Amino acid sequence: MDGSILAQISVTDMRLPILYALTYPERIPSELRFSIGDLRHLDFCPPDMSKFPCLGLAYEAAAAGGAKTIALNAADEVAVAAFLDGQIGFEDIPRIIEETMAATPAGHLESIQKVLALDTEARLLAREVAQRRRRKGSPIGAISQ
Repeated sequence: MDGSILAQISVTDMRLPILYALTYPERIPSELRFSIGDLRHLDFCPPDMSKFPCLGLAYEAAAAGGAKTIALNAADEVAVAAFLDGQIGFEDIPRIIEETMAATPAGHLESIQKVLALDTEARLLAREVAQRRRRKGSPIGAISQ
């Protein structure tokens, strides 16, 4: 809006931004300390989409809006759950999201019922894609709901 950027800068330990996210808007003390004097420089560069394919998919969904963002979220949750269950490889996560998004028509959804229906449909599709990518020797049974 006004061109400014807010940044969460801390020690390189994910516990602090997670603590901040979980307790916002309240703040609780942490033993992790950061001194701005220890900061020598900050380097920013465009993200490497080949290293971070899910970021590219998120940009794509955000640009399309509506249905694509719902498909992205649903497919991401299904794919990450399947990965955490050991059923797919880490590299399968963006492929599952991409295939689910590609099968989802772009468009605006006018009601919460349509949003929920699309979410259910996208999760089912993502589970089907994950089942096809399933690792040999992974546990028998359906991919997590």
